[in-house]
Amino acid sequence: MEKEICILAIESSCDETAAAVVRNGREVLSNIIYSQIALHTEYGGVVPEIASRKHIEKINQVIEQALTDADKELYDMDAIAVTYGPGLVGALLVGVSEAKAISFASGIPLVGVHHIEGHISANYIENKDLEPPFICLVVSGGHSHLVVVKDYGTYEIIGRTRDDAAGEAFDKVARAIGLGYPGGPKIDKVSKEGNPDAIHFPRAKVGNSEYDFSFSGLKSAVLNYLNSCRMKGEEINTADVAASFQKAVIDVLVEHSMDAVSKYHYNKFAIAGGVASNSALRRAFEERCKEKNIAFYHPSPVYCTDNAAMIGAAAYYEYQKGIRHGFDLNAVPNLRLGERI
Repeated sequence: MEKEICILAIESSCDETAAAVVRNGREVLSNIIYSQIALHTEYGGVVPEIASRKHIEKINQVIEQALTDADKELYDMDAIAVTYGPGLVGALLVGVSEAKAISFASGIPLVGVHHIEGHISANYIENKDLEPPFICLVVSGGHSHLVVVKDYGTYEIIGRTRDDAAGEAFDKVARAIGLGYPGGPKIDKVSKEGNPDAIHFPRAKVGNSEYDFSFSGLKSAVLNYLNSCRMKGEEINTADVAASFQKAVIDVLVEHSMDAVSKYHYNKFAIAGGVASNSALRRAFEERCKEKNIAFYHPSPVYCTDNAAMIGAAAYYEYQKGIRHGFDLNAVPNLRLGERI
């Protein structure tokens, strides 16, 4: 019988303080998330210094709760996993320092995990049949990546954003139309009441890279539309603006992804990241994948936003490869996917 591998995972790359216990990469025994959304809402976005301070306050609590909920002791763990990049440097340092301290005191091996690799690996938790190779679209507040997952821990980025990430564009447009922070869930909700074809916003293409994304022009088009309406004294239908903007983002994400799936001849496609919980995006991919006879995978919303369970899932495959990190592991805010430190 295969040895049971239990990993205590820590995630603190932005504004969620999270810890989880994951068994054999796919079974979540506990997943504790302390969200700072309410704290940052009054500022209209994440304030890095405040996020770091709150991580310091909460990190021991979430780790203790994760072990309690899993009915495990620290010395039952085979590894301590932690996100070490990319992300906010101060926030990352809290998690990395905590993980190194626990590893040093307990003698349990340390495994550093790439945050985006964690998001991709979130798909393994609920989809027990999913194995590489496949194509994954990672869409979040800071990242828009189209990735060929060649094997566990082996990736090729074939498309990325040239400016704003999809989630960043959602936040900025939500702020402009008065919905506030966080923008993604609020636009998703309001769009259900609007007409997605009411306003035509541009779908950008990047000339020298067919799979790259650009959402800055779309954001500017929305702002120009709003300014034009205000100058003319015309009423602004917030729901229509939100729905039309959301459709423009989704059309580009779906078109690029499906083109890549066809060109690379894969029959499996997955989505990951905070924007992957958007209900309209999920529906659009379900329809297109069904048309093309492609298996479509997506995590539940709780595993789309930042969480430690996804870090534990990714760490399992790193651990199985024999990857271990020393106490010189540091936060790397601009860490690239596939880069090893």
